[in-house]
Amino acid sequence: MPDHAAFERLVMVHLDAGHNLARWLTRDASDAEDVVQDACLRAMKYMGTLHAQDGRAWFLTIVRRAFYDWLARNRPALLARDDESAFESLADEADNPEQALMHKTERLALAEAVAALPLPFREVIVLRELEDLSYKEIARIADIPVGTVMSRLSRARRLLQGAAALRGFDSTGAGGDA
Repeated sequence: MPDHAAFERLVMVHLDAGHNLARWLTRDASDAEDVVQDACLRAMKYMGTLHAQDGRAWFLTIVRRAFYDWLARNRPALLARDDESAFESLADEADNPEQALMHKTERLALAEAVAALPLPFREVIVLRELEDLSYKEIARIADIPVGTVMSRLSRARRLLQGAAALRGFDSTGAGGDA
């Protein structure tokens, strides 16, 4: 029988991170909910395989695998190609209206550029820059060598710097050295 208290303590606290990853990967909030629901069911079923106390990386691995299973079932053509996406963003209330509009425009341009990245690059940039995971954690989640994580991050950052959506802005906002 699953240990519901352990599930709450080690997995459910990372539900927002799982939904964030799923939303970036699926590019649709409703589809992301389906992926996360499937991931939660899997996590509950396999709770006994969580040996370390780091439920975050373990759960994000499950979310990622649930996404790829969902993608193969629902959008097999997207395994080879990506489409556009929207990202919700809020303006900083402390800014004046002109600055708020500029920041919102920059964030939307960045979100558009990230969404346009090929899936392997989008995946690592989201895990590193939005979820603040280490290279080692990303390698474990994506089941790739750390060197591949580093090269994909480097390439993703170069692609973001060259993105048409970001031309005219001073920085990509994708973060600096890791």
